[in-house]
Amino acid sequence: MTSGALADHIRQKLGTLSPAERKVARVLLAGYPAAGFETVAVLAERAAVSAPTVIRFVNRLGYRGFPDFQAALRDELDARNASPLSLYESADLGRDGTDESEAAGTLADDGTREGDAPDAALLRHGSRLFAGAVTATLAELPPHDFEHAVRLLSDRKRRITLAGGRFTHLLAQYLGLHLMQLRDDVRFLPDRDVERTAVLAALTRRDVLVVFDYRRYESDKTTIATLVQEKGGKVVLFTDTWLSPAAPHAEVVLPSRVTAPSPYDSLVPTLAVLETVVAGVMTTLGDDARSRMQHGEDIARRAGLY
Repeated sequence: MTSGALADHIRQKLGTLSPAERKVARVLLAGYPAAGFETVAVLAERAAVSAPTVIRFVNRLGYRGFPDFQAALRDELDARNASPLSLYESADLGRDGTDESEAAGTLADDGTREGDAPDAALLRHGSRLFAGAVTATLAELPPHDFEHAVRLLSDRKRRITLAGGRFTHLLAQYLGLHLMQLRDDVRFLPDRDVERTAVLAALTRRDVLVVFDYRRYESDKTTIATLVQEKGGKVVLFTDTWLSPAAPHAEVVLPSRVTAPSPYDSLVPTLAVLETVVAGVMTTLGDDARSRMQHGEDIARRAGLY
């Protein structure tokens, strides 16, 4: 599985392409994204097709020509590698976190009103952004991947290990704490080197790694996903729409929009996905989940925790 939004678009178009155009698509996917920056002549030679076929292929994708296609690829890579600092600088944000033009009340199409105070404009803008991002994320989730994630997390023969990143460790803990109330064999990947090594060394085919990896991706997530795959286990990946480099090693990929009113990527849409996954696991486990929750409540009361 090649990572990237444009790569996904190419894969979705494969069934509509001519045999010669499919050759171009396969060369691009096999060498993505670097192959997309070759010249038309080089790409045509590698795919054993004519230069006009390459042009027809990018036209079929909706681009006016090959330079337009390469510009879209550059934009994707720039977005994929963006940092909060670069997003802050490009957004021209005011001191209160709103876009300066929005604070002035000029973005009526963005949900603001003429003359809004900065705080009111920011609240209105955030409302539109978050609502749209959550709606789009849930609508764009591949149903097969969502259902497969629920099946894997509901399979009590499997052991679940969760790993997050700089900010997403919060989401890993959030999902893990819910799963612990519904089933056995749920744990977090330890932070300390010796403990982490012991967990990774003991991976087997029954393991499921749930990993969270968003742009500026963390290389250890790809390494861990690779180890799980090599051991025959399954990887459930939560990521953004540009897709983590760990995606080729994942059995399930659940991408989320990260649009936010600040330069920081939003985790709100991912949280909505997690809530929906938890609901799916509860439904799948049925009475077993309820019994597990009841047993947990009883133990907590006896221990004086609740």
